[in-house]
Amino acid sequence: MISETQEREILARAYVPEHAVGLMTLVSGGEPFLIDDYFCCRSGEVLIVVGYPLTGSFEPSAFAVILQRLIKKLRPNSVLFIAPEIPGSLAGSCSERESDSYYRLDLTDKPVPGRLRRIAERAREHLRVERADHLTQAHRGFAERFVARVKPPKRVEQLMFSMWSYVGRSPGSLVLNAWDLQGNLAAFYVMDLTTAKFSTYVIGCHSKQYYAKGASDLLFLEMIQVSLEHGKQYIHLGLGVNKGIRQFKEKWGGVAFLNYELCALAVRKPSFLDAILGFRARA
Repeated sequence: MISETQEREILARAYVPEHAVGLMTLVSGGEPFLIDDYFCCRSGEVLIVVGYPLTGSFEPSAFAVILQRLIKKLRPNSVLFIAPEIPGSLAGSCSERESDSYYRLDLTDKPVPGRLRRIAERAREHLRVERADHLTQAHRGFAERFVARVKPPKRVEQLMFSMWSYVGRSPGSLVLNAWDLQGNLAAFYVMDLTTAKFSTYVIGCHSKQYYAKGASDLLFLEMIQVSLEHGKQYIHLGLGVNKGIRQFKEKWGGVAFLNYELCALAVRKPSFLDAILGFRARA
C-alpha cells in the first residue's frame, strides 16, 4: 500500500495518466505500491508496473533489474509493464506488445482556433452539455453498442466497462455528457482531474444511433474549459491509437510528446526472469 503522503507526491510529480493513483487502482482493481521511483499495482496474480520514473530519467537496464527484483519477490503469474522503451533483454519475451505515442494539448499559451470554436458553438444550439459525477443506464447501453459496432481491442473494451468502477469513486473523476433536445445521449467523455499539472482524457465516444454533428468537438471544448478552471497546464490526451483518433487530437492542437511501449510477460516459473534477463538462478 501507499500512504496519503506518498499519493500526494505521486500526483504532484505525475506526467502520464497511469500515475493517477485512483484511476489506476480502481480500473485495475489492484493494490498500489512504490518501488524505488516507480508506481505499481498488484491485482491478484497480475503485476502492473508503470515504467515512467517519477523523478530522474528512464534507464532500460536499471528498469530491467527492478522488474527482476519484483518478480522474484512477488512471484506473479504475469507482468504487464509500460515504459518509454522496452529493455533489450526483455524485447524477445513479450507475449503481447504495443507501441504508440502519448499526446498532449498545451493550455498555457494556445487559444482555441476560431474555426473549431465555431463548430463547437454551432453544436451547442442543438445539444446540452452536462458535467456529471456518475454514469447512467444510457451510458451502459451506449458502451455496449459501441463495443458491438467497433469491436475494439480487448484492452479498450475492458477500459470502457471499468468506468463503472472508477466514476464516482475517485474524487477526480468527471463525466462530460452531450444530450440532444430529445434527451438522447449523443456523446460522452470521462476525465480525471487528480494529477497536479494536467487533466486526463480517459475515454469517450459518440453515438451512431443518436448522431449529432459536432458533439465530440463540443465536449472537447468543454474539456478545455474544465481543465483551465482547475488550473491545469495541459490536457493529457492519451495514445494515438489509430489514424482517425490521431487526426482528431491533432486537429485540436494535440502533439505527440512521449514514447509508449507496452509489454506483457507470462511468468510461470521462478527461473523465467533469470532466463530472459541473463541472470543465474540462485539456489
